[in-house]
Amino acid sequence: MPEQQFMEYAHQIESSIKTKLFERHMTQRELSGIIDENPVLVNKAIKGDTSPKSQRIREKIGRVLNI
Repeated sequence: MPEQQFMEYAHQIESSIKTKLFERHMTQRELSGIIDENPVLVNKAIKGDTSPKSQRIREKIGRVLNI
């Protein structure tokens, strides 16, 4: 995937997660507690980090937020 497309996709994911958090009046720190992950790692995952750990965290986030 070209870099520009990846950056757009990462931004879309970040926007959808942040929108869901806003709708639920939830912070990233609260979300990290619910999914039992470090808040720093949750932030990296939301921002589009491509590590396997971040991918697993995004899967957990998707299940919690119904994305």
